Amino acid sequence: MAEAILNLSILLILLSIGIGLIRLVKGNTVLDRVIALDLLTLVSMALIIIIAHINNRFIYIDVALVYGLLSFLGVLAVARYLEKRL
Repeated sequence: MAEAILNLSILLILLSIGIGLIRLVKGNTVLDRVIALDLLTLVSMALIIIIAHINNRFIYIDVALVYGLLSFLGVLAVARYLEKRL
C-alpha cells in the first residue's frame, strides 16, 4: 500500500513539473514566470524528499531544506527588483 502511495505521489509530482514548465514557457508576464519557477522549486523539493525516503538516505532532506531556503531568498530578491522597476 505504501509503495502505491509513493508511486502515485511521484506521478503527481511529475505532472506538476509538466504544468509548471508549461507556465514557465508560456507565461504572459514576468510575475507568471517567477511564480512558475517557485512552483518548480517546491515540487522538486518534494521529489528530493521522496527520493530520500525511497533510498533511506535522510541526508537529502537537509539538501531539500537548504534548496528551499535559497529558493525563498531568490524569490524575495526578484520581488524586490520587480517592486523597484514597477
